[in-house]
This record gives sequence, structure tokens and C-alpha cells, in this order.
Amino acid sequence: MQFGFTYHRPASVIELCELLNRYGAKCKILAGGTDLIVDIRAGLKKYDYIVDIKNIPELNELSFSKQKGLSIGAAVTCSQLIEDSTAQKKYHLLCECAETIASYPLRNRATIVGNIVNASPCADTAPGLLCLDAQVLIKSSSGEKTIALKDFFEGVKKVKLAPNEFVSKIIVPPASAEAKGAYMKLKRIKGHDLSLVSVAMAVIKKNIIRVAIASAAPTPVILPDFSKNTKVDEIINVALKTVKPIDDIRSSKDYRLHMIGVYIKRLYEQLIK
Repeated sequence: MQFGFTYHRPASVIELCELLNRYGAKCKILAGGTDLIVDIRAGLKKYDYIVDIKNIPELNELSFSKQKGLSIGAAVTCSQLIEDSTAQKKYHLLCECAETIASYPLRNRATIVGNIVNASPCADTAPGLLCLDAQVLIKSSSGEKTIALKDFFEGVKKVKLAPNEFVSKIIVPPASAEAKGAYMKLKRIKGHDLSLVSVAMAVIKKNIIRVAIASAAPTPVILPDFSKNTKVDEIINVALKTVKPIDDIRSSKDYRLHMIGVYIKRLYEQLIK
């Protein structure tokens, strides 16, 4: 077969770790598969082994506690998050970001963790998660570790993940619960499309402004925290000095820079004034 591979469907994290140890870089984890399957069919990617994690109960968990915050397992879909009443109430910004991903049928397959691990510069959930100070829990047969999402991205389609490691869950801390926030995404067409540039803003604990930007650098960008009395022009100036947009077939660098300023101003007026 042109795109032949051996398919595995582990039933536990232990079994998953064993497969990752055995096959390493020759295998790829399948959660939603909305990017992976397309790449395989197009001949852009080839793997000897595909490891489907949807059958692992632990990775399908979506939960919230006052002590730990929101926990999003690696197999939790965008639709599951969007339709969760607690997530909508406590972390509405993240749900708003997830609602802009592709179309309804794809959101039923695509996962929140997959959107992050795929490490596209235009990942829609990244700005919201960065504003909410999210962390990723990474597991392997050697143990587990937690790192900030802002430190997880290393470049275009590159994350800080060894071949024998996987992201077990995303953790959004309780300190970010019920933060006031909003997301704006510029597209070429109405409906579902990749962003030309996108901006999220959140007000944490009623006095800290956070801004994150996607499609404007090799990775999604989080700006330094601002106090609530910071002027909008100052935030825009910091943003424009931090991002590194490019000219490509979808948009020019100058247009991206312009719209970053426009969106920050609109979000500021919506959330701060």
C-alpha cells in the first residue's frame, strides 16, 4: 500500500508508553486526525505506525476542580469543550477560540490538545490558552512533567516533546477561571478558514491584561502582562515590536501588523472600557 502503516489502539497509558518506547519517531499519535489523516493521504507525511489514543479512558477526561482548574485530556474534542457548561462559564474565552476552528463536523473530531501539539502558528486555541496561563502535562514511561504552554512551542510545527513522550492533558489553572476575555480572528472568507491573524485578550483577577497573538510569528505569541490602567496604545506598541509576521499568499506583513493594532483596540474597548 502506498500509505500503509500498522495501526495500534492501546487501552491504557501504560500500553501507549510501551508503544512509544518501541517505535519512537517511526510512530505518530492519532487523536482527532483532522491534520494527520489529510497529510498522510496527500503524501506529505509517512509513518510506519499509527497509535490511536481515543480508547484510553484517562485521555478522554474533561473535568474542573477549584484546586486544579480545568483539565482537558488529549482525546477531548473541540465540541466536547464547547458544549461543556462548566468550561463555558469558567473559561469562556477558550470556548470562544475553539468555536472558530474549522466546521462543526471537524470540531466533532479535532481535539484541543491536537490543535496545540500540531504547533501551527495560526492555532486557534493557542491565544486563549496562553492568555489563561495554560500548562501541558507531558508523560512517558520515565514519569511526567508539567511545563507552561508558552515554553512548549519551539517553532513552526515544532514542540518540546521527545519521541517517547506525549501530552496527556492541558491544565488551565483556577486563577484564570471566570476571566473576562474575547477573541478576534481575521479570515479571507466568511465561515471556516485559517486565520490571517488573530488576537485574544483576557482580564485576569480584574486587574491584569493579557494579550496573545497567532499567525504573526513562527509560534503563537504571548505579550508581557499589563496592568489594567495601561493605555491601549502602549499595548499595541509592545505587540508590534514583539511579533514577526511574514508576507505570504494569504496576507501581507503590513496588513497583519495593521490588523493586530485594530483588534487590540477593539478588544480593549470591549473588555476594559
